[in-house]
Amino acid sequence: MVTYFIPLYILGALLLLFGVLVLLGRFRGGRYLKPLLAVATKVPFLDRWMKKASRAALEKQNPDLASAILKLERAGVMRDPLSAQRAMSKLTAAERKAYLEAAGSSDAPGPSNRAERRKLEKARKSARG
Repeated sequence: MVTYFIPLYILGALLLLFGVLVLLGRFRGGRYLKPLLAVATKVPFLDRWMKKASRAALEKQNPDLASAILKLERAGVMRDPLSAQRAMSKLTAAERKAYLEAAGSSDAPGPSNRAERRKLEKARKSARG
């Protein structure tokens, strides 16, 4: 009789696991979920699954950026700066614009201390008027 409930036990365990992941993702901005995902990326099939999901989400949000990243990955941009230059020249104008916007927004670090923040605020105030 207990063997009839095995699918329910498996389903319950999966629901519990999913609930814990959702809770960890919501609690403190996913602070405790990030280390778990870092470990999960070391498992080959989970890594492929997460990359596929990430690409699918990016294609829905910004198709030009997704195609630019795909082309640049194929060209091996990370290995050789010359190949990066060649690959950038092969992108369409929309792809290049989307890629440069994404790269520019991620490269801009904020001020590291209070003095730099105050300097930036003064510059902004003086630029406004």
